[in-house]
Amino acid sequence: MSFTLVRPLFAAIIACALGASAAHAQELKLIAPAAPGGGWDQTARALQQAMVAAGAAKSVQVVNIPGAGGAVGLAQFVNAGKGDGNQLMVNGFVMVGALILAKSPVTLEQVTPIARITEETQVIVVPANSPIKTAQDLAAAVKADVSKITWAGGSAGGVDHITAALFAAQAGADASKVNYVPFSGGGESLAAILGGKVTAGISGFGEYEGQIKSGRMRAIGVTSQQRLPGIDVPTFKEQGIDLVITNWRSIVAPPGLSPAQTKALSDAVDKTVKSAAWKEQLKQKGWDDAYLPGEPFAAFLKDEQVRVAAVMKSAGLVK
Repeated sequence: MSFTLVRPLFAAIIACALGASAAHAQELKLIAPAAPGGGWDQTARALQQAMVAAGAAKSVQVVNIPGAGGAVGLAQFVNAGKGDGNQLMVNGFVMVGALILAKSPVTLEQVTPIARITEETQVIVVPANSPIKTAQDLAAAVKADVSKITWAGGSAGGVDHITAALFAAQAGADASKVNYVPFSGGGESLAAILGGKVTAGISGFGEYEGQIKSGRMRAIGVTSQQRLPGIDVPTFKEQGIDLVITNWRSIVAPPGLSPAQTKALSDAVDKTVKSAAWKEQLKQKGWDDAYLPGEPFAAFLKDEQVRVAAVMKSAGLVK
């Protein structure tokens, strides 16, 4: 082979190699479609730290776009981010339910699925000075007057709202009459609970763990099958209430990406979730590793939209 043929071939190989490394050194924008303080925001900032520490991205900018259970952020992400291979968005169970409840014209069918990354057990809490001590106490109060019991949580139609509705149904009350107060961020719902403005609050256990350990909140129960390791909070099942549900979170990319762009983002996320930095974040936040990449995640996301719609219908949240 002549040198004139070798040189361009060599240049092409070098360019490919540089392109591959550039995929793990890009400057990314990571959308958290909620206000600061909540689960999506925490997930985005944990990913931000882990991606940079793992060398999966040169820099990661977290952008909060709150509103309508993530629908506002999703609309901007889908419409303004189309074809942008440097953007990602955190989403999950909460958004699936919120979009169904709002009959949103923008759906998760429009995004590019990248990976499911975490699952988290839900917890129901009350202020430390509440007369409610156990799940049975709360169930009795709900059954007596379901509309009198107020619940603080994330977006309407999300996992917190569904958890409240399922609890009410288990207590023998009309789940469609649950008095649920949605907040756009965890900080706001936290203030409402601690200030006694609501009867109870619902979120992922990690979000309220500090307040529970400090004694400012009382954990009534967790929604896992078994007790969480090292956590002295009973499950609802062991208290006679059949309530088991987990909140999953994931990463998606905008629509209109090329296969190369999708692969670069998928590789960056894959490198991150397999890193020591990410494992440390999981440990600190109390999240379970639920990594499911690419096509399996796309299939899961499609099935989950059907499943969540059925759960919401059975709980009386949608017709």
